[in-house]
Amino acid sequence: MKTLLFLSAILSAVYLHAGERILIVVTNHAELGETGQPTGYYLSEVAHPWHVFTQAGFEVDFASPRGGYAPMDPKSFDLEDPINKEFWHTLKAVEGVVSTFNLSLIEASDYAAIFFAGGHGTMWDFPEAASVSDKIVKIYKQGGIVGAVCHGPAALLGAHIDGQPLVKGKRVAAFTNQEESAVQLTDTMPFLLQTQLSELGADFVAAPNFETNVVVDGQLVTGQNPASAEQAAQAIVQLLTK
Repeated sequence: MKTLLFLSAILSAVYLHAGERILIVVTNHAELGETGQPTGYYLSEVAHPWHVFTQAGFEVDFASPRGGYAPMDPKSFDLEDPINKEFWHTLKAVEGVVSTFNLSLIEASDYAAIFFAGGHGTMWDFPEAASVSDKIVKIYKQGGIVGAVCHGPAALLGAHIDGQPLVKGKRVAAFTNQEESAVQLTDTMPFLLQTQLSELGADFVAAPNFETNVVVDGQLVTGQNPASAEQAAQAIVQLLTK
């Protein structure tokens, strides 16, 4: 029944929202701390939301804090996943992540929603980028949807509304401390995302490691891990097509 309702929402969106735009933001950061190991955005956290958004009739653009080339975490390059494969063989999509728009030059009023894809690289550039917090606040204040998945919610750390953290008092999901420990990167990260969000006053909602978990609180949609990316995008479409 849930599948039928979502398909109905998709069909409605194709007709009602053609030409409306959603912005997917990816990281420019390519190195995992000082390990010398590569990182970047996580492919499925871009490809699966892109697929949901485009199937719903939305135009999708890609941006990053610095613009230009966005590195992909090579561990995420899984073309056995049919949606990843579709994305990687769609020229417009690949060109979008190979040459992203500079987020500081983006007009927030052009977008119905902004979505921050994860990947460990986001932990270094999303929290400190003024353009990230600026676009979050502007899109949120104009009534748009702010979404993020996995490490993408690192983008929320610098966003404030009327002097208060955007996440304060809101239910939020993100990659958990336990998941970071499970992938043995606790000591490599510049901070732990669950801890930082909680310290800002977020009501952190965690599921067991690597299980799908999407939390919707008003205009804010967050997902816990790569398994949550598609469902987070579906939640955004449902909010935009109500």
